[in-house]
Amino acid sequence: MTAPTGGSRLRLPDGPLTVACVAAHPDDVEIGCGGTLLGLAGRGDLTAHWLTLTGTDDRVAEAKAAAQAFCPGATSTFGEGFTDGYLPERWGEVKRTLHAFAAGITPDIVFVPWAGDAHQDHRLIAELAPTVWRSSLLLHYEIPKWDGDIGRPSLYVPMDEATAARKVELLDASYVSQRTRDWWDVELFLGYARTRGMEAKTRYAEAFHLTKAVLTL
Repeated sequence: MTAPTGGSRLRLPDGPLTVACVAAHPDDVEIGCGGTLLGLAGRGDLTAHWLTLTGTDDRVAEAKAAAQAFCPGATSTFGEGFTDGYLPERWGEVKRTLHAFAAGITPDIVFVPWAGDAHQDHRLIAELAPTVWRSSLLLHYEIPKWDGDIGRPSLYVPMDEATAARKVELLDASYVSQRTRDWWDVELFLGYARTRGMEAKTRYAEAFHLTKAVLTL
């Protein structure tokens, strides 16, 4: 991992890693941090756990396949009875679902949406995550959308061209149901990654919001 332009370079420790990937909707995680997950999976010794709160049967099937494509061996958990766009009205149930998911795992890194996201479902998860995971590194990913909520991230993970291309390939292969959307195309995904890459002085990158960390000397 690297810090923003002009910052210091950071590196994850060697050895096994456990990550938790939390999404309001199928495809959130893969869009927001698919390249980072491919890089982590490529290190070996990665244990990944997915939680997706909403989704029709077809979308759930896509999400299960996507998790395996990005992180082979990943486990997938899905919320029950939640509706896309209405998570905030079920605040208590969402929080209990997050705690139940967290109870059986001790992740080194938790990937969640960020609090400045324009989508209400994403914001709720972002706000609740720090109350659920107090001893893990929380990385808040970005999801491009028509709302225009691009922020100023504080952490960048570079992607080489092969990883960026693989991310887009897997997205398109995994989420066939989304191909008809006007924003779902190679140009958007690579263009967004190129913008963040420019900010990190590399070709492509994914960016994250990091609100709290502890540095051990």
